[in-house]
Amino acid sequence: MSLVKAATAAVAMAASMAIATPAVAAPPRPFVFVHDNFQPASQAKSAGAVTYDKALVPTTATAFVAELRLGGKGMEQHEKNMHGGHHKMHSGTFVFLSLRGVAADHHFGIHVHTKACGTKPDASGPHYQNKKDPKQPSTNPKYANPHNEVWLDVTTNGSGKGYAKAWVKWHFRSGEARSVVIHKHATGTTSGKAGEAGARVACVNVPFK
Repeated sequence: MSLVKAATAAVAMAASMAIATPAVAAPPRPFVFVHDNFQPASQAKSAGAVTYDKALVPTTATAFVAELRLGGKGMEQHEKNMHGGHHKMHSGTFVFLSLRGVAADHHFGIHVHTKACGTKPDASGPHYQNKKDPKQPSTNPKYANPHNEVWLDVTTNGSGKGYAKAWVKWHFRSGEARSVVIHKHATGTTSGKAGEAGARVACVNVPFK
């Protein structure tokens, strides 16, 4: 677990640096870093992030998302280049999210979704699931849970800032995880409501590996 803690610290530090200096170049694979300002939904075709509820997520707000993939060919080669030789590695995916300028003292339900953001809130599709629920929309806790999906719920402070991190023991399937969607309220966990978090108030395009 020490490797996961180290990854958390590294990504958190990179997040603060990227927010302070948005022009920082994206690091090499297997990392993904996205830092965007929210734009009106009408600009979804060209925007990296859009808002559907400007009261909760105004266009002055920003989002930072980072993914670190542990294990797999890309990371194994990266580790080999850095340290040399072979050694046992953790395998999984770490995701970090930071929000600034959104509604203060608010709890947002936030998840990774399967499609890119669009002009309409539902354009981003359902939650990404490692093991797909055969019944959609998925509200079964067996599938709709933070171990089978990536949940990044955030409670903001009085200045509208907040962050979250998630660790799962699997990797995204190529091309099947395309965005992070911000919902109106906290994510439900009970049968029939698992994974539900109210209206989609904003969306960030993220090209997850």
